[in-house]
Amino acid sequence: MSEKRKVKAKVLSQKMIAPDIYDMWLSTELAGEAGAGQFIGVYTKDASRLLPRPISICQADKEKGAIRIVYRTAGAGTEEFSGWQPGDTADILGILGNGFPVDRAVGKRVVLMGGGIGIPPMVQLAAELAGAGTEPVIIAGYRDSILFLKEDLEKFGKVLAATEDGSAGTKGNVLNVMEDKHVEADIIMACGPMPMLRAIKSYAAKKQITAYLSLEERMACGVGACLGCVCRTVHKDHHSHVNNARICTDGPVFDAGEVDI
Repeated sequence: MSEKRKVKAKVLSQKMIAPDIYDMWLSTELAGEAGAGQFIGVYTKDASRLLPRPISICQADKEKGAIRIVYRTAGAGTEEFSGWQPGDTADILGILGNGFPVDRAVGKRVVLMGGGIGIPPMVQLAAELAGAGTEPVIIAGYRDSILFLKEDLEKFGKVLAATEDGSAGTKGNVLNVMEDKHVEADIIMACGPMPMLRAIKSYAAKKQITAYLSLEERMACGVGACLGCVCRTVHKDHHSHVNNARICTDGPVFDAGEVDI
C-alpha cells in the first residue's frame, strides 16, 4: 500500500445516476496509485469537520489522471459533495486501504458480487481482472429496476442482476442469482451491506469457495482514528495481541475466513 497523502483534486464532472446516488470524476495525481477495493478520504469545506469521508474508488483512469467515485448522500458531508460543480476543487486523502487481491484470481472462475452502494468498487475490480485476461461473472444486487453502473460493468464481463422487488433480473439477492443461473465459482469477491456479506461468507464456507469481502460499509473516518470500524478476526493482531482489526487500515478487504462478521 502506497504512502497516503493529502492533495488537491479538481471536479471534472458530476451527475446523479439514481435517487441519492452521485457519480463524480476527480482530476488527481493519486489516480496512478489507485487499485480495486481501495478508497479515498474526501474533505468537506466545513472547517469544523476535521475528518474526511471515506468513499470507495469506482474507477481509476491512470492515463488521464482521474478517479471516479460513486456515492450515496447520507449526511451533511456527502450532501455538500453532491453540490460540487466541474472546476471546483477539493482536498482528498489517499490512496487508502488494502484492496482486492486480483493476482490470486487470474485464470480462475471469478464471481464479483456488489450490492447497492457496494456495486461501484466492482467496476475497477472487473476492469483489472479483464485486463489480466480473466473475464468475471458480475452479480449486481439492486432495490429496483434502476440498474446504475450496469452498462459500465458489461464492458468487462457478464452481468447478472438481482432486484429486491423483482422488477429486473432475478427477484431476490445476489445468492439467489447464483442458484437460479447455476453460476459456479472458484473465487468470490464482494462488497455490499453487512447482511449480504454474512450470507456470502456462509455460502462460500459451505461450498468451499475462497471469498474476499470488502467491509467498507462499516467505515467511519477512514484513517484509523475513531476505532468505529473495528471487527473481530480469527487471528490476534501482532501489535495489540487482540482478535481485532480496523477495517479502514487493515482492510477494507479481508479473506472471509479471517473475519468474524
